[in-house]
This record gives sequence, C-alpha cells and structure tokens, in this order.
Amino acid sequence: MAGTLALTRAELMRLTRNRRYFIFTVALPVVFYLLIGKQVKTTAYGIPFGAYYMVAMAIFGAFSGALNGNAQRISQEKKDGWIRQLRLTPLPANAYVISKVLVSMATTIPSIVIVLLLGRFYGNVHLPLWEWFAIAVTVWFGSTIFAALAVAIGYRYNPDQVQPISLVAYFIFAIFGGLWFPLTGFLGKVGEFTPTYDTVKIGTDVIENVSVPVGLAIGLVVWLGIFAALATASVRATAETV
Repeated sequence: MAGTLALTRAELMRLTRNRRYFIFTVALPVVFYLLIGKQVKTTAYGIPFGAYYMVAMAIFGAFSGALNGNAQRISQEKKDGWIRQLRLTPLPANAYVISKVLVSMATTIPSIVIVLLLGRFYGNVHLPLWEWFAIAVTVWFGSTIFAALAVAIGYRYNPDQVQPISLVAYFIFAIFGGLWFPLTGFLGKVGEFTPTYDTVKIGTDVIENVSVPVGLAIGLVVWLGIFAALATASVRATAETV
C-alpha cells in the first residue's frame, strides 16, 4: 500500500504541472458559469437556473478531468512503456490503476470547490451547509465513475484511437446528462439512463429539498460497477502486452 501511495503522490505532482488539464477541469466550467449562470432567468429541474447550472458545471469540470485527460495519458504511458516499467518493480499489479483513480479523485476537488464557491458568492445560491457538502460529495463520487471508464479506454486502445472514443463518450454523457442545458421530452427520458443525469438530479433534488429517489443513488453505483468491470477486463486483456 505504501508503494501505491508513493506512486499516487508522484502522479499527482506531475499532473499539477499540466496546465491543459486544469484548463479543462477548472477554467472552462468557471467561464461557462460566469457567462451563463446568472444570465438565464428560468428554472431547471424545479430550481432556479443558476443553482442548476452550478451543479452542472461542477459535474462538468470533474467529469471532463476524470475522463478525457486520464484516458489519453494512460494510453500514451502504455505506448511509451511506462506501465511495463512499473510491472518490473515490487509494486502490486493493480498499483497503477489505483493510483490513477486516486489522482483523479484528488484533482477533481479544486474544480468542484471553485464552482460551488462561485455559485455561492457570484450566483447568489444560498443553501444550508449540509446541502453544500451533499452536493460536493455526490459530484466527487460521480467523477470516480468516469475515472474508471478512463482506465478502461486508456488500457484498451492506442493513443490515436483513444481521443475520438473518449470524445464520443464525453459528448454523449455531457449532452444527455443535461450538463450544458436541461433536457425534456424524449431526449430527457433517454438521458435519465446516464450517470451524469443521476448526479445532476441528485444535486438539484437536494437543493429543492425533496426526497432523493433511491434509484438515482443505485444508478450511480451500478454505473461505477459497470465501468470498473470494463476497466478490470481491459487491464487483464492487455496484461501480457504492457
């Protein structure tokens, strides 16, 4: 375990110097919220649009960082032989995967915190303290789902294949999950089967002070199980080639 944590710290230090990563995880959701959060005067999912958009942008930043950046880096490191080098060390076989998920969980925190603070002090979203914590934890947990998906894609495919695959997944989950705008009608019904929608709806239900359906929480756990299984399958399938 000590070796895995040491690898995690090294990965974290390396990632903090990656400006592109923080542009997509922090800068973009902040800019979108500043441009749109207070300008739209309507409601979404039963709450003011500014409060909904705060939740959506917090998820957007965490989700983008967990999926897009991680998948590309994992695939490139596999190609460069970094994973093979780690296999020659005394580290456990799963140390690399665990470290990637832990790093993703750590680096999504700034995005979540900054967007929520922006919602409070710029968007005038006023909530009890426990609701802020509930939303932050929900978004944070949701990001781990896509960290697992990033491992599945990055381990399975080459770098030139990873980018289009991760972008397709990114747009599907972002659009149908209601991260850029709330969906209604048929598209809204389709979106209800995505983990991004589950995360948004839990956050907006907390703000609306209504009971959060148990099915939403179960949905997140199920999606995590699916992507974790895909990640495990990808790692095992490529065990002899990396």
